[in-house]
Amino acid sequence: MPSQSPALDAYDKSIMREIQRDSSLSIEALAERVHLSRNACWRRLKRLEEEGFIAARVALADPVKLNLELTVFIAVRTARHDAAWAERFHTVVRDIPELIGAYRTAGEIDYILHARVPDVAAYDRLYKKLTSRIDMQDVSASFVMEEIKEVTALPLDFV
Repeated sequence: MPSQSPALDAYDKSIMREIQRDSSLSIEALAERVHLSRNACWRRLKRLEEEGFIAARVALADPVKLNLELTVFIAVRTARHDAAWAERFHTVVRDIPELIGAYRTAGEIDYILHARVPDVAAYDRLYKKLTSRIDMQDVSASFVMEEIKEVTALPLDFV
């Protein structure tokens, strides 16, 4: 049976909401926002980190400022499904910094890759790099024309 994480109470969820919006908040500012004393807030925050609810605290970079204006979703189909090929694919994907997400999927597409690059020419270089390192049956790309929604905060309604 899969292990169940303990449910978060209203204070824990408030802390999670606030730090997902801004992880650089001081403990004093966080405590004020969630209506807890500094010490109570600090204890809860530490517990959330220790229990793995908070996996990391990071800064979100602006892709436009970093000249990564083109978002690409790459669909990969493979004729091979053996462990050796999968391990090689994982290694190749992890080694390419332009690939910021990689997902094994069910259905006709085996993997979806998420890339950020400056332009189509940079995507072409990425495509050549990827296809030269591992054999794939089919690779196709979709270029994002308009970003409608992209968030980093996870919903807290299921804990």
